[in-house]
This record gives sequence, structure tokens and C-alpha cells, in this order.
Amino acid sequence: MVAHLADFANAKFLNSTETDTTIQTTTLATIGYMAPEYGQDGIVSTRGDVYSHGIVLMETFIRKKPTDTTFDGELSLVKWVEESLPHHVTQVVDSNLMGENISAVKDCVLSIMGLALNCVAESPEERKLIKDTLAALCGIKVKYLEAIQSMTATDQPSTSGMATDHPNSR
Repeated sequence: MVAHLADFANAKFLNSTETDTTIQTTTLATIGYMAPEYGQDGIVSTRGDVYSHGIVLMETFIRKKPTDTTFDGELSLVKWVEESLPHHVTQVVDSNLMGENISAVKDCVLSIMGLALNCVAESPEERKLIKDTLAALCGIKVKYLEAIQSMTATDQPSTSGMATDHPNSR
């Protein structure tokens, strides 16, 4: 697995004292990660950073960049993920992630991909705020850890009824 850290930070150009959270800019952006409104109109907003975050989430779990040669013509990373959910998520997710506990991993990745798709909604107003995205990711993590713990608990052999195997019980 290869970790990527990105700070698109287009929104840092915004004046935090302004009530309007969008501005127009000529700043360059990374192809494949920029929000549609930025690419079309040069509009920068915190919701544009949420879009970039959604792309990075997909890239992390799918192990393909939005500029991968797989995505040419009409097919894009976003469209590929949309078309795979919910029934074919295991066909697009990085196979290295699908080790043990496939059910828990599948549920976790499905939730993350759903969140990522919300982040890359066409309209900025439809996207979650980044703080809500963080809260959702924390909730997904908790649910995943509970599922793993539950599976581990059911795999443990029961100690009831084993007293006859103890040497002092004979």
C-alpha cells in the first residue's frame, strides 16, 4: 500500500472573515482532483477541497489515480465507483485490502465509497462539509472495529463445557 498526502488547500486563499465562501481565481489546480466548478468557472471554495478529498478517498481504496489510462473517454474514476456500488465494490477495491473479514471490509469500503461519492457531488451545495466528512469517517471506523471485534468474539472457542478436559476434573 502506498500512502499519499495531499493539501489541495485552494480554500486557504479565502478570507475567513468574509461571509461569502467562494471567490474567483486563476490559481492552477491538479487535473483529476479539481472540482467541476473550479475547472469550468475558476470558482474556489471549501467545498472544492471536499471534492478533492473525495477523489483522494477513492484513490486510496481503489488504488487508481483519476488520471489512470483506464479512465478515458466517458469513463472516469467517479463514474466507475458509482457504477460499482453497491453490488460490485469488491471488483474495484484494491484486492490487497480484501484479506480476512471480507464482510466487515466490504461494509467499511462501501460506506467510505458512499461518503466519497457524496464529496464529489456535481453541485457544491450537495457536498458534505469537511467536518461532517470527518465525523462520518470516524463513525465508519467505529462500526468496522465493532464488526471485527464481534467476528473475533464468535471465533473464540467457548470455555463452557470444557471443564472435563481439565486434568483436575477427571
